[in-house]
Amino acid sequence: MKKIFYKTQGVCSQFIELEADDEGRVTFANVIGGCNGNLKGICSLIKGMRLEDVHEKLKGIRCGSKMTSCPDQIALAIEDMERKELTAHLKAGEAMA
Repeated sequence: MKKIFYKTQGVCSQFIELEADDEGRVTFANVIGGCNGNLKGICSLIKGMRLEDVHEKLKGIRCGSKMTSCPDQIALAIEDMERKELTAHLKAGEAMA
């Protein structure tokens, strides 16, 4: 299982909580702050989706003149989740060597 509590930047929301199962499917998504109804809808829609698919669909979406958006921040949270998982695997590999 993968989990992340991600601090957003440049958007109205403050945090994103994401969890995915061992097959990389979203099991839980929650955005704290921001446009409540819209973000609840997005979280509901991505539940059960593969992290890669969510990332592909949401990466680069902008909010007005901002360079990012809450959906883009979800994609960035997924990137951070994957990066942290890779780092943990590499550290575990170094410990075994």
